[in-house]
Amino acid sequence: MLKYIARRLLVTIPVLIGVTVVISLIVYLAPGNPARIALGMNAQPEAVRELERQMGLNQPPWLRYLEWLWGVLHFDLGESVRTGRPVSAMIARRFPPTMELALASMMLTLIIALPLGVISAVRQYSWIDTSSMVFAIFWLSMPSFWLALILLLLFSVEWSIFPISGRSTPVLGATWLMSLILPAVATGTRRAGLLTRMTRSSMLEILNEDYIRTARGKGIGETAVIYTHAMKNAMIPIITLIGLQIPFIFSGSVIIETVFSWPGMGRLLVNSVLQRDYPIVQGLVLVYAVIVIFSNLLVDIAYSYFDPRIEYE
Repeated sequence: MLKYIARRLLVTIPVLIGVTVVISLIVYLAPGNPARIALGMNAQPEAVRELERQMGLNQPPWLRYLEWLWGVLHFDLGESVRTGRPVSAMIARRFPPTMELALASMMLTLIIALPLGVISAVRQYSWIDTSSMVFAIFWLSMPSFWLALILLLLFSVEWSIFPISGRSTPVLGATWLMSLILPAVATGTRRAGLLTRMTRSSMLEILNEDYIRTARGKGIGETAVIYTHAMKNAMIPIITLIGLQIPFIFSGSVIIETVFSWPGMGRLLVNSVLQRDYPIVQGLVLVYAVIVIFSNLLVDIAYSYFDPRIEYE
C-alpha cells in the first residue's frame, strides 16, 4: 500500500504541471489588462505601461509561467494585483469556510442517500422505494443555484428562520450552524439524489447474490445480513461515485458561496475573475486541483478497506 501511495504521489507531479500549464495559458488568453483595471480606465498609458513592467506583464508568456512555477515550488503564489497582498495568505484565510461547506454538504449527502438507498433496495417496489426514487429524480432535476435562491426566499426572507447571507462566528457555535445549513442543503441535496439511486442499484445487485441467500438460510439476522454482508460489498461503486462527486461539490460551491455571500475560496474566485486578478485565479485553481487529486487518492485507499480482495501491487 505504501508503495502504491508513493507511486500515486509521483504520478500527481506531471498532472499538477499540466494543470499549471493550462491555468497559465487560460490566464494569458483571457481578455482584459490587469494593469489598466488596477489603475482605472482613465489612467495614463505611461502609468499603465509602468505597472505592466512592475507586474511582469511585458515579459513573454513562457517566462512568466516559469517564474510563477518557481514561486509555487517555494510555496509563493505571488501577490494580488488589486491589493498587493500575498495570494497564499488570502487563500489560507478562505480555505476553512470552503472546507466547512464541502464537508457539511458531503455529510448531508451521505446521511440522506445511504439509508434511503438501502431501505429502497430492501423494500423494493414498496411505497418507500417509489418515494425515494421520486425524491432522487426531483433533486437531480433541481439546479443548485435555483434551489439556493428558493431556500433564501423561503427560509430567510419570508420566514426569517436562517441568516440571509454570510458566515457567523465562532465556529461550531449555534449561529455558525444556522448560517451553514442553507448553503449545505443547496449543495448536498442534488448529490444525495444521484447517490441514492446508485446505492439502491448496488444493493439490489448484492442482495441477489448466492452468499446472501446462504447467510439468510443459516439463520443470520436480517440486520446483520444487510449491514454486515451486503452493504460492505456494495460500497465499491458507491465510493467511486463519492469520489467523482468531490470535484462537483467544490465547483458547485463557487456558485453557492456567491449566492449566500459565504466567505470561501469560491466567492474569492468569482470576484478575482471579475476583477482580472489573475494571480489569485491561478492560485485557487491550483489548490482545487490538489484537493481533487488527493481526494481521489483517499477513495482508492478506501477500496482496499471495504474489499480486501483489492490489492495494490
